[in-house]
Amino acid sequence: MTAINAVNTNLSATSSSTSSTSSAVSSSSSSSSRYENQKRRDWNTFGQYLKNHRPPLSLSRCSGAHVLEFLRYLDQFGKTKVHTPICPFYGHPNPPAPCPCPLRQAWGSLDALIGRLRAAFEENGGKPEANPFGARAVRLYLREVRDLQSKARGISYDKKKRKRPPPPPPPPPQQQQQQQLPPPAAAAAAAAAAPLHPPPQMLHHHHHHHLGHHPPPGASHHHHHHHQ
Repeated sequence: MTAINAVNTNLSATSSSTSSTSSAVSSSSSSSSRYENQKRRDWNTFGQYLKNHRPPLSLSRCSGAHVLEFLRYLDQFGKTKVHTPICPFYGHPNPPAPCPCPLRQAWGSLDALIGRLRAAFEENGGKPEANPFGARAVRLYLREVRDLQSKARGISYDKKKRKRPPPPPPPPPQQQQQQQLPPPAAAAAAAAAAPLHPPPQMLHHHHHHHLGHHPPPGASHHHHHHHQ
């Protein structure tokens, strides 16, 4: 019975610890030693679990399947409410009332725990390729727990999947028409203004001339006079 109590106290701190060895080592020594202490406690808890296992189980014979058994065993000490799909609060981040859904180990706690046990296994002489905590089954189980808890609790663990802001609405079509209208209108006005004074044979030439820039009436008059 003592082992179970030990597990209970041990796991209460799991979620606050750092999940990866490298980040703990590079941060200040106090959090590093906290990580080391937590890792040692987790390793002792797992050792105790193996000792109490029926039939008895040695570390060398321990597989990914046994690690999954251990994680499911820890669920009884969990403090995270995971709603079942039939619960009215399924998918609610903050349920307004109590419900009979089970308490489980939070995904983040299990993920961090496996990271520490994985490191501890190799520090205690285990071969990396034989590491049961790094087994594919364990990775898949953690991913499954994450997805299940994310849906049940209505929270997202994955930063990438946050909802994108809606795209800005397209500008109303009237504005676009207004923007396109002035140039043709100006050209038409210029074309209409062009053949006021010039003699018939000069019409074509003046038409182009007036499109570019309108000369003042005096100049235009002088210009025609000169041609005549």
